[in-house]
Amino acid sequence: MISFKQLPLEAKAAVAAGVVFFSMMLSRSYLAEKLDLRMRRWLLRLQMALFANALMLIGSLHVWRSTVTTFSRSSAASSFCFMPWKIAVFMFLALAHSSFFTLLFLVAEEPYFFSLAAYTCLGAYIILIFFLFTLGSVEQAYKLLAGRGAKAGTGTKNRTAMKPVLAVVLTVVLTVVGLLNASQPPTVNSVEIPVHKLPSTMNNLKVVLLSDIHLGPTVGKTKLAMIVRMVKALKPDITVIVGDLTDSEAEIIRPAVEPLGELSSPLGTYFVTGNHEYYTSDVSNWFKLLRSFRIRPLHNENVKIASPQSADDWFCLAGVDDIEADALRYSGHGMDLKKALRGCSDERPIVLLAHQPVAAKWALQERPDINLILSGHTHGGQMFPLNAGAYFLNPFFVGLYKVGQNTFVYVSPGTMYFGIPMRLGSRAEITEIILRSP
Repeated sequence: MISFKQLPLEAKAAVAAGVVFFSMMLSRSYLAEKLDLRMRRWLLRLQMALFANALMLIGSLHVWRSTVTTFSRSSAASSFCFMPWKIAVFMFLALAHSSFFTLLFLVAEEPYFFSLAAYTCLGAYIILIFFLFTLGSVEQAYKLLAGRGAKAGTGTKNRTAMKPVLAVVLTVVLTVVGLLNASQPPTVNSVEIPVHKLPSTMNNLKVVLLSDIHLGPTVGKTKLAMIVRMVKALKPDITVIVGDLTDSEAEIIRPAVEPLGELSSPLGTYFVTGNHEYYTSDVSNWFKLLRSFRIRPLHNENVKIASPQSADDWFCLAGVDDIEADALRYSGHGMDLKKALRGCSDERPIVLLAHQPVAAKWALQERPDINLILSGHTHGGQMFPLNAGAYFLNPFFVGLYKVGQNTFVYVSPGTMYFGIPMRLGSRAEITEIILRSP
């Protein structure tokens, strides 16, 4: 029987990741109600950081062997550039691994340069791993097609050396493109959506949708102030924020949230929780802070949005807690559609705010009479190559979907980004939704 010490480093990292994952499940099941919020918050974030780093260690070993060890056996090792290159690769990997810990120690009104650098390296790390794996797979396929009996000559060695060089070049190019794309202001996307039974007096009602701002290590007050200015310029009747506003506790990041106080939509500004609000373990304080800015959280509840022209014309705007609250056993929270739609009948239009597209799917299975659901969560994949995973893991990915005869689902690609200040294959968006009466 092989002992733990005899296992290769990759296997040890996998075992460590499994142990941390098991401890996370144990914490969710048995310790959630026994620990106070502050302790639970730190434990959850520490476990997530350790789990991510254990998994990343497997990839980091591959990166090191591909970009350093491969060249140490060649004439390049004697070059004066080799030592600086080794240091650069080591620093790159160290920064990528440290990114997850910035949530614990480096959150303030504006992002720290270290946090931006660390998350940029994390984004580049993901791209590099993808290209190393893809090019490696292509190389293996070529060898099989060329014949297993072929001897490895100079050409083979050159191709092996070219693989990491090409992967690094592609990574650098896409990282720069991704950074430039994410640094641009969100695009304003105007979408017209017909709402069954919407009163004619409410035709052309304007709803501005925000989602996934992720105030935290890499998004601060300056970016939020820009978003608020753009929203005010649109002059919406209603503003809704469908979750993942923040990645930190309310007290720590309060100065960065102050621009939200400038939102003043005539028919109100509303908020529902996303999964990241529950990762902060500070939802009650966030509700209190948002209310101080005249933003109403819809905590499995609804409000009647009346026409400015006639109080008799209205629709039901409802919001549900994010489904992650159930997984985390967050006391007093969890998706409760029946409670959220209490008093909403099919005689009036129903608009539901639900952070995750999965929640939107569940809601329509239970109440197919919902006319419009506004969601976020997917970020449109945010960056290559994560786009494919986000597409297959969500029943609605991004944009407008028609479900049945009278129901629409709109999924925002996010107004900012989570952690990694990059976007590849997606664009940050502020959505201007124009409600049309039939």
